[in-house]
Amino acid sequence: MAEGLPAALTAVLAAALARELRATWHQINEAYFRGALLTPTLELVAARSTLGRWVPGTRTVEVSLSLAIEKPWGVVVEVLKHEMAHQYVHEILGERSQTPHGAAFRDACARLGVDGRAAGMPAAPADEPDETEEKVVVRISRLLALAESPNRHEAEAAMAAAQRLMLKHNLDTAVDCARSGAGRAYGFAHLGRPTGRVGEHERLVAMILGKHFFVEAIWVPVYRPREGKRGSVLEICGTPANLAIAEYAHGFLLGTAERLWSDHKRARGLASDRERRTYMAGVMTGFADKLARQEATCRAEGLVWVKDGDLGGYLRRRHPHVRHVRHAGQRRTDTWVHGREAGRQIVLHRPVEGAVTSRGRLLPAKG
Repeated sequence: MAEGLPAALTAVLAAALARELRATWHQINEAYFRGALLTPTLELVAARSTLGRWVPGTRTVEVSLSLAIEKPWGVVVEVLKHEMAHQYVHEILGERSQTPHGAAFRDACARLGVDGRAAGMPAAPADEPDETEEKVVVRISRLLALAESPNRHEAEAAMAAAQRLMLKHNLDTAVDCARSGAGRAYGFAHLGRPTGRVGEHERLVAMILGKHFFVEAIWVPVYRPREGKRGSVLEICGTPANLAIAEYAHGFLLGTAERLWSDHKRARGLASDRERRTYMAGVMTGFADKLARQEATCRAEGLVWVKDGDLGGYLRRRHPHVRHVRHAGQRRTDTWVHGREAGRQIVLHRPVEGAVTSRGRLLPAKG
């Protein structure tokens, strides 16, 4: 195991990584297969030619060591699920007549909500918007560009129009799917960097995305191999168009809150970041208040969104056992109040460069 280790990974960290991989295998086995799979040999291999492999002859699940170190842990988990689906088809279903990525394997992947492709980096099943959704994303992007207007009223109107367009698109699509009996294509994305401590402002962003941007949001456990530590990362589930917009909003809000805190520190001559989390929690609370007022206006216009049941089913397939945990919030100090007032003034708009600060997905360029 020590041979061929990357310079950044010591033998101790590599051993910890192997233990974490085994623990993750057992978690997936219990959650998705009710413990039906027998524990195989799990091996981290130096080969870069494959991301993972199920070897029936030796009952071995192989995972690329470079993948486990260089890619986000969520990608590693998807590869592990992929190989466990092969193990399930081979050992539980006893399927030998089909090709390795035949119908039985694809069905197992659908059950897991994972990418069933034979090769390539794992991707969400619905990774790109279709033509109709792409047009909606472009229209929303143009409205957000208008929200950059220095005229406060014009900017607020453009942001409200973008929110209304998102709502109407989702309502129309839900009606069309109900009439045709067709399901919507869903995928997922992990936002931001894994962290060992999730702040209130980050939980509030997740709440905002789930309540106002037509996605389901859940904090999922991850492992950080280079540090030998566990953490959490935000996962959102939804249609490709909604994922793109929600991911943009996630990066925009966190980046804006950081800028507002810097402005607050400079204006008050503060030397430390001791109250940073309190201020940013206030910022997110203020922006949530603003979106709630816009939602009330839409309700008055008869535009009412009911949670997408199919999306809830997709989330449950990906995460069969979900725990709801309550957290204490930041103290409602004067700093929190200042943050809330600043948050109420935020106008969601396109940045000058058009970059997203969470994971890198870009909304279409202005034009």
